[in-house]
Amino acid sequence: MASLPALRGLAARSSSQASSILQTCIRPLASTTSPPTAAAQTTSPPASAARPLHTTAPLQARKPSSSHHQQADPKIVNLSKGLRLTSYMPPPLRMARNRHLRHWTIHRAWLLFRRRQREARERDLMRQYQSMHNACEELRRTAGPGTRETGYLYRVAMEKKGVFGHHGVPIEYARPQTETPAREPWNHDWKR
Repeated sequence: MASLPALRGLAARSSSQASSILQTCIRPLASTTSPPTAAAQTTSPPASAARPLHTTAPLQARKPSSSHHQQADPKIVNLSKGLRLTSYMPPPLRMARNRHLRHWTIHRAWLLFRRRQREARERDLMRQYQSMHNACEELRRTAGPGTRETGYLYRVAMEKKGVFGHHGVPIEYARPQTETPAREPWNHDWKR
């Protein structure tokens, strides 16, 4: 690019010298940003402005050969393997109208069945929760045995002393806390 003093003295020079300096400044920028327009191709700059900024010869462009092809970046290959971008994706199912209607009906019936199962499970859990809540409210309002104040039975029930055995700990805390999960996350067959 042209030096700063050359640009400062641009106003004092003749118009031909000014245009050659501007062409020297603008040509490297124009070649990197966009292809030359027809107006730029028709006007030829002076010989001094066409001089390259470096003296080394440009590399010859290689012609693509059939035996040598460009290798993909290994990072992109690994990422695409991780995202399964290269795996085969089967085409969507093509079904006739009646088959599609049958498929849709079975699918909706299955979703309806699962929704009813889920709602029945939620109703059962809500019923159990309400039963426990009502029992705790009754304990909270009941006067304690003997001279004990109201709510004594509720407080004793919430302490959970002796539920896990003598000096016992809940099963959730029986296994030491680790960074990795266990081979068997939960022992469903565990009994007291």
